[in-house]
Amino acid sequence: MEESGDVQLLRAWARGHRAAGRRIGFVPTMGFLHEGHLRLVDEARRRADVVVMSIFVNPLQFAPTEDLARYPRDLPRDRALAAARGVDFLFVPDAAVMYPPGSATRVVPGEAASRWEGVVRPGHFTGVLTVVAKLFNLVGPDVACFGRKDIQQAALIRAMVRDLDWPIEVVVVPTVREADGLALSSRNVYLTSDERGQALGLSRALAAADAAWRAGERNASGLEAVVRDALRMYPGVTADYIAVCEPIRMAPAASAAAGTIVALAARVGSTRLIDNIVLGEEHG
Repeated sequence: MEESGDVQLLRAWARGHRAAGRRIGFVPTMGFLHEGHLRLVDEARRRADVVVMSIFVNPLQFAPTEDLARYPRDLPRDRALAAARGVDFLFVPDAAVMYPPGSATRVVPGEAASRWEGVVRPGHFTGVLTVVAKLFNLVGPDVACFGRKDIQQAALIRAMVRDLDWPIEVVVVPTVREADGLALSSRNVYLTSDERGQALGLSRALAAADAAWRAGERNASGLEAVVRDALRMYPGVTADYIAVCEPIRMAPAASAAAGTIVALAARVGSTRLIDNIVLGEEHG
């Protein structure tokens, strides 16, 4: 595995593989890797000949009150995991490389960013789309893989690729969970043992909504009520929002059909977690 934080080295590497007719897969991350990230590598490798992973904790997507300084980092561990999973090039730029002095251009998302996460974290998606756009321009991937846990982010990236006519296949990979249902997240490391037990409320509340939908509940407000009722069993969980929405524009859905998303963001102690489920899918 090659590794560099140098833009010119990355571009030269990618240019050589494109000239040889190889498809490039890309997995952008903020590091502190877990099995969810590594499944993205697996999917990229299935769809491409070589795989680039980036590790960059993007300051532009954190508000001043958020956890940029304490966001977990462990590059030696990440390097070993990436190499073992078959990453061909690990791009590890620092902030000065991604945002040199005078950098001011930003990618502003459309209406879909004004809901849910966009309300709770204003400016977050501008930071996400800006860094993803820059990474796409540096790597030039044929396919890029993202996790479904960040489902609104994935919808906005798909829209950006479509609207800006980039020839990139965006693949959204199902959420990877612990055996008890907790969605894998780098932020799970913040949870105490008691908080981790409370955090199970997110996946269990979403499972209750899915069960209600399969039993015939189609009204969005009814599904929201199911989620709220389930969360009452977990007093350590404080919901930021419960969303029942369609998957393209993340617009609220009055009636839930197959493919409708039920998404949830909540705080468990000082840790903020997100999760979601797609109604009508088989869930492992």
